[in-house]
Amino acid sequence: MNSIIQMDHPSTDQPSHYDFFDLYDKNSFKQPPRTTWMDGWKIEYMAIARPDTLHMTPMVIIGGAFQNFNSYKYCVEQLFDAGPIILIDLPSMGANKQITNVDTGVSAGTLELEELAGMLGRWLEQMHLPKVAVLGMSLGSVVASCLANQRPELVDRMILMGVMQKTRKSWRMLLEESLHLMKEGRMDEFGQAVILYLVNHARLTETKMSPTAKRLFFRQMAEFTETEQDRYDINCNRLLRLTNVPIPQCKVLVACGQYDSFTLPHENANFALQCPDMQYAQIAGADHVPQLQRRKETMHLFATFLRDEPIDQLEGIIPFTREQMQQIERRGEERIPVQTPERFLSHRHSDLRLDATIVDLSFFGVLLELDAAQVQQAIQYPRDLALHLEDEEGEFKIECLIFEHTENQIRALFKHGSFDVADRLLRFVRHQKAMLEAPSFDAVV
Repeated sequence: MNSIIQMDHPSTDQPSHYDFFDLYDKNSFKQPPRTTWMDGWKIEYMAIARPDTLHMTPMVIIGGAFQNFNSYKYCVEQLFDAGPIILIDLPSMGANKQITNVDTGVSAGTLELEELAGMLGRWLEQMHLPKVAVLGMSLGSVVASCLANQRPELVDRMILMGVMQKTRKSWRMLLEESLHLMKEGRMDEFGQAVILYLVNHARLTETKMSPTAKRLFFRQMAEFTETEQDRYDINCNRLLRLTNVPIPQCKVLVACGQYDSFTLPHENANFALQCPDMQYAQIAGADHVPQLQRRKETMHLFATFLRDEPIDQLEGIIPFTREQMQQIERRGEERIPVQTPERFLSHRHSDLRLDATIVDLSFFGVLLELDAAQVQQAIQYPRDLALHLEDEEGEFKIECLIFEHTENQIRALFKHGSFDVADRLLRFVRHQKAMLEAPSFDAVV
């Protein structure tokens, strides 16, 4: 196989910018993706434009782990105001199902995110696209940053959404837990867990995430085929191996949802602060998926930045100064004490029971106090213990991931793998907070 073969358009010595793009119409997303082969790897893409902005700098969109091109159907229409659009899926990313090199048989899992960025750079060069804007979301933000670092001459400006320079321990633990659930065949739990990690369940009132969208998202995860499970494994492990995301030197907009609980607002802001030419903004009332919850506001923000217009007066957008960015609260949710703190932990595969006192908790985790001997027992089972709680309906339990410990304390993340338990825990936390804030009898007297 030749190093590069463009499969769909007749090759010319110097294809023009205009010939490369298809004019957008309502049936564009019904067409199969165009394909380029590069050293045995398949690159899938769409190149679409509106005639009146075809002359402007093209924008390359690199999505996260789960987006397919249809995910962007209602996004790109607003972005056409800022120029042509290229949607691209590199091997094993997005809807690209390739997990094995057709020439060598090598697994796509051997391709690190930096190598995928290098492949994208060569592809842009081969397609005679001398300068592009790049939008990287979630997983795609890492590829985008690596591209800007490797090939700065190709990148005019960049939008990153859901980015952090270094992965935090709790984030890695949640990814690892999702892999455990998938490999154990607990696919309903896996599907619910992935959504409960990506979508801030504690802020559903603010984000107004559609129950239908959440349910469809869940079905997509829970019904993963074997190939989709392989791709999830590949992309998770790419992220788990990630040690550092390079800082782009071009003009950058870093954006995130106001309530993002997966890549935290302060992590996005910290990344932006290191960029020499940056702007940072939050999408009001959104979490890690603003393109689903606040599509109009998000796309208007992106198009405005791409046109080099000011973003500080846009509806639904919260701009930040450098000073404000440095003061963003690191903790996403308040930790509160509970009315009846004496509880216990149980083991999911035995009758082990450990008495524990709740110091404080939030929707995402808990700080427990135990005697020293029981701490030593607990840390032998970092993902197999569940905390038992009680509300007006009776007792319920939620599995924990032990995050860190001292001689007499354990901090654990809650393993969210059930919408029902998550709803119940959220009601429990809100009730405890309301009780804490209610005036006491003594205070009234």
